[in-house]
Amino acid sequence: MPQDSTQSQQAFSALYLQRVTQELSEDLDKVRNADDFKVESVPFLVHALQQGAQQFSASQQGAVLKTSESRQG
Repeated sequence: MPQDSTQSQQAFSALYLQRVTQELSEDLDKVRNADDFKVESVPFLVHALQQGAQQFSASQQGAVLKTSESRQG
């Protein structure tokens, strides 16, 4: 079961990152185009965005994944 839990967390993290980048696309473009933005900043930015996924409990993540799957199917 832990592996299933890990897979669910990874799936939720991917879905969360996809959605947050869609919602923040204009802001992310502004950051990316800023004079002081460097290629080395990309991993930090991705890590910062991924941290938002951790605010959701396992049951909340499961509910979001279930809803997402039902919308796709």
